[in-house]
Formats: sequence, C-alpha cells, structure tokens
Amino acid sequence: MSMFAVLLSGCASLPSSGPTGRQVISSATDPAAELKFQVVDLDGAAFKKLQAIQPAGRAIGQIAALAREGRVDRIAPGDALQINIYEVGMTLFGASTQSAGTGLGGAAIAGDTVDPTVRSQPVNVVTVAGDGTIRLPYVGRLMVAGSTPYDVQRMIEQALHGKSQSPQALVTVVSSPGNSVYLLGDVSRTGRMPLTAARERLLDAVATAGGSKVSNADTVVRLSRGGESAEMRLGDIRPGTSDDVALLPGDRIELVNEPRSFSAFGATPKVSQVAFEAPSVSLAEALARIGGPNDVQADPRSVFLFRYDAAAIAAGEPPVIYRLNLMRPESYIIAQNFPMHDKDLIYIANAASNPVSKFVALLNQLFAPALTARIITKNN
Repeated sequence: MSMFAVLLSGCASLPSSGPTGRQVISSATDPAAELKFQVVDLDGAAFKKLQAIQPAGRAIGQIAALAREGRVDRIAPGDALQINIYEVGMTLFGASTQSAGTGLGGAAIAGDTVDPTVRSQPVNVVTVAGDGTIRLPYVGRLMVAGSTPYDVQRMIEQALHGKSQSPQALVTVVSSPGNSVYLLGDVSRTGRMPLTAARERLLDAVATAGGSKVSNADTVVRLSRGGESAEMRLGDIRPGTSDDVALLPGDRIELVNEPRSFSAFGATPKVSQVAFEAPSVSLAEALARIGGPNDVQADPRSVFLFRYDAAAIAAGEPPVIYRLNLMRPESYIIAQNFPMHDKDLIYIANAASNPVSKFVALLNQLFAPALTARIITKNN
C-alpha cells in the first residue's frame, strides 16, 4: 500500500500542459495571489449580461470624441490664389486679355446693357507668404490669412477704390495646403488631400485614397487632430455615424495593419496562434479552428477564455476568465454567439485523471519490455 502511495505521488511531477480546471478556480479565490482575477461561468444569465455590455478598447465612439466645429474655406500660408481684376474705362492693369462675359464684339454684358469698356486682367498666381500676406500692384500688402476668398475680394476692391473706375475682383483658390488632410500608412495612395466646401468625412478620405491595402477588419484608423489622437478598426466605422467625423484642415489619417488573432493553449492538438481572417469569429468557430478539446487529456467542462481588457483594468476591475462547460448542451449555443476579441487566449484544462493516465502509460513503457522478454524466453 505504501508503494502505491509513493507511485501516485510521482504523478504530480509528471509533465503537464497546464493547470486543471479545479486549480484555475482555486487560484481565483486564493487570498495570497498577487494578481487577482475572477472566473465567470458562461451560462445563460452571464451571456445575456455580456450582450448588454458595450465593448471597450477600440470601440464605437472613440474617434467621435475628436469631433470639432471648423471651416475649410479660410486662406492659410502656402495657399495659391488666382486673382482677376475687372475695370471700366481707363485701366490700371493694361490691355484686356479676357472679358468678364462677352457678347457680340467682345463687349461685356451686365444684365440687359452692354458695356464695351469693361476689361479684366488676370494677375499671376499669388502665393500667400509665411506671415499670411500677399502683395499686389497698386494695392500693396494685404493680410489674407484667416480670411475667405470673398473677404480678399472686398479688400482688393477697397484698396483700388479711387485708383480705378468701379474695380471688381475675383479671387479663386488654386491650391490650398492649409485646407488639406494627410493620409499615410497602409493606404493605397498616401499623400495630401484638399478639403472642399462639400465637407469631406473620414471615410470619404480613405475611399479617395483607394482604401486600405488589407481588409478593413484588420486595419486600424488613427486620426490625429490638434495634439489629440484616437483610433478604431476601420471595419467598425459606418458611413454617416458619429465616428465618421467631418475632416478639418491639418488632420492626419494613418492606416495601420494590425491583424487580429487569438491563442490556444492546454489540452489541444497543438499550441497555436490563429488569425481571425474574417470580420468576426465566435468562440465556437475558434474552438473548431484549433481542433477542439483533446479527447485523451482534456476536461471538456473546463474550457477557459482569458480576456485582458485594459480599459476595465485601468478602472479598477480585475481581469476576467470565462469558463465554458461543453458537457452542457446550451454551452454550444452560447459559444456560437459569443464573439472573440483580438488577443483572446483559449485554455483547455487537463482532466484531473490525466496525470494518473500518464503515470500508468509510463509504467507500461518501463515494464512492458521486460515482460515481453520474459514471455519470449519462456516460450523458447
């Protein structure tokens, strides 16, 4: 009897792929444990509660927090302006090269009247200096940064008043780096995209740049605005929602390839890291991909899902380990509707009888050759 006890005590020192289900549960209630965690049974009540919880991390509403009011028609340093000056009678800017709107003989038409003395003269494209000013003949230096093209037209007309007869100006923004956003990272076409009065949104910019090089589900969108930044999975942003924010000048949009995956340990056919390769993966699908519990060594009542939620832990909540009992029929329905998260870890516990089975197999390996030799010798 003492020899049998010694043999059984040797089972504890045999190699194992991980703790048993009972050991996981006892660790959760150990008062001396440095890292506290809780084990939640995935039964019907827990599943309903989980469905009502808003997912944390890169979830809905992250980019929406950066929404701001702003305008995209303000002139900024570096912008290129095309300026046309329209004059009547004697002109300051030379002979006519273009009419404001011509009828027969090239005379300008204003309503029902024809004024053959109206002339327009295009000024060369003017670039707004770093101090926000432009300089025009007979006008001098104007501070235009922060103004609209209409404001600049009024400035020019006021500056020419008394120098030219009924001067009128037309200002068109040819190029506007100051009213642009920048796309970089794993986008098909990186670079600068100008904003227009149509008020482009985040998904508009991504689509204009050709979209992501990889699937939307595995692409993270990082929006940087005014010293702040937020990120979400591209596949989680829906057109017209609060996260599809209206873009503002100077926004930087970065697309980052971050494939989602989960890991599998314990009594499985093999330890593995598995990519999602789909917009969503359920716990049932994840178990099927790793081959499910090993019939020889696994405890189907102790399938654990380790989930690290950084936001919840920062709020003072302990890490959560979900336990699924595959011996209960409803567990398969729950597993079919339980969504996997990026970097989840599945652990299938060893059966409590597994060490004993290993020890018996070891004894068979040790003594079976001697028994076989004895039988062969006796027969000969």
